[in-house]
Amino acid sequence: MKRHYLITGGAGFIGCNYTAHLLENGQEVTIFDNLSRRGTDKNLEWLKSKFGETTFNFVHGDIRDLESLKKVVPGKDVIVHLAAQVAVTTSVTDPREDFEINALGTFNVLEAARLVGDDPILIYASTNKVYGGMEEVRVASNDVQYYYEDFPLGIPESQPLDFHSPYGCSKGTGDQYMRDYHRIYGLRTVVFRQSCIYGTRQFGVEDQGWVAWFIIAAQLGRPITIYGDGKQVRDVLFVTDLCRAYDAAIDHIDVAAGQIFNVGGGSSNTLSIWKQFCPILEKHLGSTIPVARSDWRPGDQPIYVSDIRKAKEILGWSPDVSAQAGIETLFAWVKENKELFQ
Repeated sequence: MKRHYLITGGAGFIGCNYTAHLLENGQEVTIFDNLSRRGTDKNLEWLKSKFGETTFNFVHGDIRDLESLKKVVPGKDVIVHLAAQVAVTTSVTDPREDFEINALGTFNVLEAARLVGDDPILIYASTNKVYGGMEEVRVASNDVQYYYEDFPLGIPESQPLDFHSPYGCSKGTGDQYMRDYHRIYGLRTVVFRQSCIYGTRQFGVEDQGWVAWFIIAAQLGRPITIYGDGKQVRDVLFVTDLCRAYDAAIDHIDVAAGQIFNVGGGSSNTLSIWKQFCPILEKHLGSTIPVARSDWRPGDQPIYVSDIRKAKEILGWSPDVSAQAGIETLFAWVKENKELFQ
């Protein structure tokens, strides 16, 4: 079925990958992006060179501007809301801008969909940070990694919310507004509480996109700092699998509307940030990687793993790309495109 998609933040890492995925499948796409994030201009040029400038629409706009959104929302079948301030550390430094982008910006997207939309499907990229530090969840560790004592398959959607850090608060605000606009106004919203997403076209930096950042820094000889003890665990999900999750929600919107899904690599695709990831990276690099050490950062969870059984049960979705295969793909892409990071 052909649809017209509006992707806020469509020139970002996830956005450009999903745009490419949609264009390859004959869909119509409008990108709405202010191009403020590093690498978005390069991603936009990549899309133009790969598909042609006339195969998609690009609107230079900011989600903080409701009137601009009102102009692009009409006629769209699906809105995929990806535009965001994405780093916990940045939110601590500038909480007002974080709030205006993530909370107010998401509210604007919802209002534009409610006021001038044509009953679009609305996909929202939320975050596992809405669960906060989860101090009440029992965590143990061994020499390599942290692990949950009571949640071997990861954290379910029933985990109580506990917004921690300005980023957690702002993204959590959007998360709950999305849910309530389904209940109150009947908007067909779907919330994805995403874990660690990684893949090609990701211009990772130290405070966001850690898999890509380590791969980029290792290949370019840039300094790497490990915060905490390096045993922190994340479940990692390759971006093509996330694109499939979005598709699955849209294709099953009759049962997905109003739902919240934890989406990540799940218990089968976990890595400790340095103790397990380092040997894989050094194998691809062919040399050891010197690192500096520093204290834990605010809001950094010792472990987060998504329980993805709900997405499998309702959407029929599960990851296809293993952590090893995804890392190998991303490492090769960075190696072939080092000029993009200079």
